[in-house]
Amino acid sequence: MLSQVNIFEAMRELELSTRIIVAGSSEEYGLINESDLPVNEKCCFNPLSTYAVSKVSQDMLAYQYYKSYDMDIVRVRSFNLTGPGRPPTYALSSFAYQIAEIEKKKSKNIISVGNLDVKRDYTDVRDAVKGYYKIALEAKPGTVYNLCSGKAYNLRDLLNILISFSTTEVNVETDKSKYRPSDLPIMLGDNTKIKTEIGWIPEIDIHTSLNDLLDYWRNYKF
Repeated sequence: MLSQVNIFEAMRELELSTRIIVAGSSEEYGLINESDLPVNEKCCFNPLSTYAVSKVSQDMLAYQYYKSYDMDIVRVRSFNLTGPGRPPTYALSSFAYQIAEIEKKKSKNIISVGNLDVKRDYTDVRDAVKGYYKIALEAKPGTVYNLCSGKAYNLRDLLNILISFSTTEVNVETDKSKYRPSDLPIMLGDNTKIKTEIGWIPEIDIHTSLNDLLDYWRNYKF
């Protein structure tokens, strides 16, 4: 938060017109009634984690500097991302990494998972990069966009797809310690605004994303 203030203040004092993109998160929306989904950019904030609160703060600070000082700031609220290159600290990448390790016979035929009974809106990282690029070039100052696929996927179903790609038997073991203290049952975004105003449309389907993710970990050299 403080580093963002320092950047904004430096830009303001130097009178630079450089565009700033603030990378937000769908976590800002937090707990939303399913009847209100898919969530659009006008939805209120209901953050349920320290991380989410920090993202809301960054979002509001960005808007304040845009309104107060007419700075060229655009906010982007990214939903869940997946695809090659994602570190194993994220669920799908963790699953793929563990499966690849089993295939290499570096671990037992068991992968450890947390809560699978959630639905998330996933976009391939390669599509997301294109989205950020188009926003950098075409968005109007002060605007905010959801960066999402507009589709909610059950995490258990996605794990099963990854397992179906595997060349060996894989068993699943639930680890309660991996459960979040406040896990949202579903998060689904509305990408109408970014499609209409920027012309960004996600192109890579979830099966391709997962297959490429697993191949990434199969070929990864430590």
